[in-house]
Amino acid sequence: MLKSLYSGVTGMKNIQTKMDVISNNIANVNTTAFKTGRVRFEDMLSQTNASAQTGINAQQVGLGVQVGSIDTVMSGGSLQSTGRALDFGIENGDSSFFTVKEGDNTFYTRDGGFYTDPNGNLVTSGGLKVQGFVANPPAVNDTNFNPDTFVDGKTMSAITIPQSIGEGADKADLQSYSVDSKGFIVGSYSGGKSMVLGRVGLTSFSNPDGLQKSGGNLYTETANSGAPEAGSPGEPGYGSVRSGFLEMSNVDLANEFTEMIVTSRSYQANSRSITTSDTMLEELINLKR
Repeated sequence: MLKSLYSGVTGMKNIQTKMDVISNNIANVNTTAFKTGRVRFEDMLSQTNASAQTGINAQQVGLGVQVGSIDTVMSGGSLQSTGRALDFGIENGDSSFFTVKEGDNTFYTRDGGFYTDPNGNLVTSGGLKVQGFVANPPAVNDTNFNPDTFVDGKTMSAITIPQSIGEGADKADLQSYSVDSKGFIVGSYSGGKSMVLGRVGLTSFSNPDGLQKSGGNLYTETANSGAPEAGSPGEPGYGSVRSGFLEMSNVDLANEFTEMIVTSRSYQANSRSITTSDTMLEELINLKR
């Protein structure tokens, strides 16, 4: 009879974990590129009262429940138009991420809300430098432009948007810039000069669900995620980059509220199994009276 008490306790304890995950999903419904969490349960050990024999099934009593896994669902969120040139959304590439660095530490993110620092470096809201493929010197954007002349597709470095190019009489100041779906950064300079400054890089993983959340919309590589593979937007296996858009959270509020109701009722049912077991023990004790 005491087994039911402890089974109810395991149910309440682990269902609370699911409630924590649901609450976190709802709290991040407006977080840029947030990926929803999912809890899966599995049964614990079962006590065998009688082993299986020919024509007779085994008699087993379960001893409760435990958390099997807490998954991160990496499906892409909807793209929201912002009209801002340095907002980037990854389209059709659930396993692709922007690469950012802080010193020697490398992180990966789907949050494409970028800025430029005083030195012209493309950075995240937290000051991490966005990595990509840099044209040095910038290439002229004309019919003879060949991206292979400065992009090897593997080695990334910090992306910089120079405010001016050339020296002396040939100096030209930056007037505007844009990014196409393949990640090429094209700057328009005074004097009618159009220059390709670089290309936003993407990193792909064989198992993006294995990445570890590091806070600040950042992920880090783990043994389960597989090795990072650098590439460019639009290439096979990589998504395309949309300038002027941000990826929204993939949290489904209707699903989360439904799960919240089911979780609440499951918690109540487990607490009821404990009170019912207590009532049965009370009746057993009262037999002596």
